[in-house]
Amino acid sequence: MTESMTAENQAREEICRVGRSLFERGYVHATAGNISVRLDDGGFLITPTDACLGFLDPARLARLDAQGRQTGGDRASKTIALHTRIYAAARAFDANTACVIHTHSTHCVALTLQAPGDELLPALTPYFVMKVGHVPVIAYHRPGAPEAAEQVAQAIGRFGAAGTPIRAVMLARLGPNVWHDTPAAAMAVLEELEETARLQQLAQAAKPEPLDADQIDELRRTFGARW
Repeated sequence: MTESMTAENQAREEICRVGRSLFERGYVHATAGNISVRLDDGGFLITPTDACLGFLDPARLARLDAQGRQTGGDRASKTIALHTRIYAAARAFDANTACVIHTHSTHCVALTLQAPGDELLPALTPYFVMKVGHVPVIAYHRPGAPEAAEQVAQAIGRFGAAGTPIRAVMLARLGPNVWHDTPAAAMAVLEELEETARLQQLAQAAKPEPLDADQIDELRRTFGARW
């Protein structure tokens, strides 16, 4: 078995492991959500359309070439179009970006039902600032709409050009898309994002104050936070 085949097999197993973990902990439900990995040859693996992330088969994951043409597995999720736009935009600022995860995480979605601003959350906790960063809200479009993919790509470019590259966007009424260099790292971003959204909702009555400018600057200097 060649090195590239071994890496692809490992990616298949990791997608299934992460999908099962997200499903068992309630980050995804039914057939909602999808996971993709960009391979070293420029091609992609992505969960099939209408697949439950808790019961994925490594051999049945959709395989696409570098041009986005499917070459194997079950029919690819329609969100591959959005994922490929994310990879193209994000890799301009993080060349190692190699995994995108989309879920319908409950607390994140709930915040977008409450007239959100341009960003989903303020700088509530140090780990949100350090591990997630800014999360722009993308106005509602139907699932798979090309307009949403264009707005996501623009947001990635806008924040990256400002020196604050992002690792997540929030599709209003649908859910977050997060990305990183591995499925495990992308899952960690998602977990921190959903936990912060949950804290925001729990503290709504108290109207929590975000970290101030000096506190955020300290996180930038000490931990390289991108806020």
